[in-house]
Amino acid sequence: MEFKDKIAIVTGASSGIGLAAAKLLTQKGVKVALVSRSNKKLEEIAETLKNSLAVYADMSKENDIKKMVEKVYEHFGRIDILINNAGVGYDALVEQINPKTYHYLFDLNVLGPLIAIQQVVPIMRSQKEGFIVNISSGTALMALPQMAAYSSLKRALVGISKTANAELKKDNISVSVVYPYITATNFEKNTIKNKKIKDNLENEDFSLTNADSPEFVAATIIEAIIGKKEELMVHEWMGKNT
Repeated sequence: MEFKDKIAIVTGASSGIGLAAAKLLTQKGVKVALVSRSNKKLEEIAETLKNSLAVYADMSKENDIKKMVEKVYEHFGRIDILINNAGVGYDALVEQINPKTYHYLFDLNVLGPLIAIQQVVPIMRSQKEGFIVNISSGTALMALPQMAAYSSLKRALVGISKTANAELKKDNISVSVVYPYITATNFEKNTIKNKKIKDNLENEDFSLTNADSPEFVAATIIEAIIGKKEELMVHEWMGKNT
């Protein structure tokens, strides 16, 4: 695949995996729309990435997502790649999951990517090619205590991704789902935690000793795009015994 002069949208681009993906795409000659709620930080990043565009959007809000895609299309005239990376974690026992919190995270982690896909598909179809990558999680492959809420949302995203890939193949649009492992980002710091769990973790140091770098995950995203992979895990062993 020739990346030069392609146009990509990367959500959650102000830090972590999203920022690493944006940088790697830029290095390959892609013009990137950086999407996040951190507007000031995005603008600072955009100044360092050639031909990039900072676009504020709350990916839990339908109107924000639609306006974001419209702005990117108006600015660049096309959209070739969409990377749905924005998301927030939630740690809580099943019996203590807060319905309002879960609903918000559904809007952000599932409905947001779906709406973004719906907005870019007509554009990609008219261009006769497109690449969509949805960032899931290794937790979607496991049953971990306190992770039911987040895991279930990431499993839902997997279902949407695989089905969309099957539906859109005829239009030469590939939809990939990538499963990161523990990654050295601020994700855990920003994860919403049930109060009881938060209290228990106050004196614990969350270790990132064996974590992957955001750049490592970004390289996997590029691999998924190039190979039009339906799903790709950052480590082969993640798919065993699932």
